[in-house]
Amino acid sequence: MSTALDSLLDLLDLERIEQDIFRGASRSAVVPRVFGGQVAAQALVAAGRTVPADRSPSSRMNSSRGGPLAHSLHSYFLRMGDPGAPIVYTVDRIRDGRSFTTRRVVAVQHGQPIFHLSASFQTYEEGLEHQAPMPAAPGPGTLPTAAEMLPRHAHRFSDPGMVDRLLEARAAVDLRYVDAPPFGTVGEPREPRSQVWFRTNGKLADDPLLHVCMATYVSDMTLLDSVLLAHGRGGWAVGDVVGASLDHAMWFHRPFRADEWLLYDQESPSASGGRGLGQARIYTQDGRLAITVIQEGVVRVPR
Repeated sequence: MSTALDSLLDLLDLERIEQDIFRGASRSAVVPRVFGGQVAAQALVAAGRTVPADRSPSSRMNSSRGGPLAHSLHSYFLRMGDPGAPIVYTVDRIRDGRSFTTRRVVAVQHGQPIFHLSASFQTYEEGLEHQAPMPAAPGPGTLPTAAEMLPRHAHRFSDPGMVDRLLEARAAVDLRYVDAPPFGTVGEPREPRSQVWFRTNGKLADDPLLHVCMATYVSDMTLLDSVLLAHGRGGWAVGDVVGASLDHAMWFHRPFRADEWLLYDQESPSASGGRGLGQARIYTQDGRLAITVIQEGVVRVPR
């Protein structure tokens, strides 16, 4: 396991300070605020630690009866997080039904809510099966790593330290773009669609909640890329747009491991009113649809 992944796992290992109150550390993202994926993942950890054990479908991640602990989450980013202060997560036990459990989590810093999450968990059951087919994509082994790709675009960034900051922010995850990222084609609008492969830089424990939380963390990294591509914008690191995540929703359909390759197929159906919408599907390498993701964010052109 890489040192960066070990550090990320420590970040997600919240301190329990009361029965349903947890405290997590925070750290800076590429921009001077807490990364939204970190807050979402930590909130899901907090929710999951209050869920009865029978909501875990199986202890075997790859069995046909296995699967993620959570089946969906819906969240809102309310304020920018302060990377210099801890975050307190308060969990409300909304309902424990026979099949479904619902939790609500509020993340607080400096006495104010910065994030709100509702998550639902389900016992395992059989049901109808169908899925959208996996789109075509080259294998991850044929694509450049971040360490190989990012230095090629250093001239796009006004901050000479941006490449190092991006590499540090993504060091726990091996994330590979199928096509050039937004900052690689500045000024060249193209189809609002983006694909990346990702997996953690190291093996994870066989804990379904951990894999779900790690996918939640990564899902906030690139989802709005497709909005930028439609307008030839390079993104936050380039400085030709400013913005932040507004809300984030995920549905976990089938078993997956975040330490094995996952294809993140993303597109943007709309941008208007200073906001952009991204929607995506995440597939396992053998073609199973594991997750659906939808996010809206503020996307503004600086004046």
